Amino acid sequence: MARKAATAKARPAGDWPEAVHALLRDLAVRQVAYVPDSGLARLIDLCLADPSMRTAVLTTEEEGAAMMAGAWLGGARGVLLTQSGGVGNCINMLSIFEECRIPLLMIVSMRGQWGETIPWQVPMGQATAAALAAAGVIVRPVDDGARVAETVQAAARLAFDAMRAVAVVVSQRITQNGARG
Repeated sequence: MARKAATAKARPAGDWPEAVHALLRDLAVRQVAYVPDSGLARLIDLCLADPSMRTAVLTTEEEGAAMMAGAWLGGARGVLLTQSGGVGNCINMLSIFEECRIPLLMIVSMRGQWGETIPWQVPMGQATAAALAAAGVIVRPVDDGARVAETVQAAARLAFDAMRAVAVVVSQRITQNGARG
């Protein structure tokens, strides 16, 4: 299957959802699994409006991990969009990706960091990167809105070309109050 080389274009920091959506299209990502999340709302809306992408709203995040494994086994690329609090729900499911060498691309919006006002978001927000790493997921944090698309691009290349599970962890500084740079 021939595919167009995806290149993350430089955009203003607040335009990262548009840049990531364009990149996902260029990468032939056809399945998008998500739990509604304000930090990823614009990206989710863009995927919902895209006729080339099949979206699935999840009851719980581990369903998305299973869906992404099934997508790959069925010949499609997918992305799991989740909030840091949902990472804890996925831990058991994430072991399948490393063990079976199935690629996984995750975009995780962080909570429990900069500007957090909800106390119960803090524990998982502080443990997200360590929990992902313990489950064999390569973590690529990003704290500059202008660098989200290029980070997703590098993570997608690692996930799909090297058959690895990779999570782009988008700082709360970026997602707090909309697309912030």
